[in-house]
Amino acid sequence: MSKVSIGLRGWRFDEGAVLEPDGDLKPLREMPQDARERISRLATLVNEPCDACWLVHGEAERQRCNVAQVVYGEPLGEVLLCDDHEPDFVYWFREEGGSNLVGSRNMRNAFHAWFHDGGRAPEGYEGVEHVETDPDSVPKKRHAEELPSLEKEIAAMSQEERDALGIDLSDVDVGP
Repeated sequence: MSKVSIGLRGWRFDEGAVLEPDGDLKPLREMPQDARERISRLATLVNEPCDACWLVHGEAERQRCNVAQVVYGEPLGEVLLCDDHEPDFVYWFREEGGSNLVGSRNMRNAFHAWFHDGGRAPEGYEGVEHVETDPDSVPKKRHAEELPSLEKEIAAMSQEERDALGIDLSDVDVGP
């Protein structure tokens, strides 16, 4: 079974677990719990600014921030990064102890603290080389355009329905 990224690079999903045979996203209720939680969270993250850019420019200058292209970490503790700042995160993760926080929602806060204190990757640090294998077999549709409809689906759910599906979006306003 192939893996796919949806909306942002980083979180990868088993294609059959999240996509219908025609390539559309499955309804949330038909996805495994982990995929459902991550897809639900992605619906709120697409088009958000890079965390590192935001730390540099602040909320008042949010328009100067690059839109995030990649997500690392766990839902509600994820780090959003643009291509320019991904090497900083990878350096922090590999060389500065960030890997000790795998599986923890504390990753975002720890990376933010390191970056805010002046932590950066050394000049020329490459980070991750993204390689597309068999790009012709990758679905042309990136599914990012489907995420707003998922956000509406989540917003239409009662808190009890979200709890039953295990969708934890406690820091996001999704309606009733």
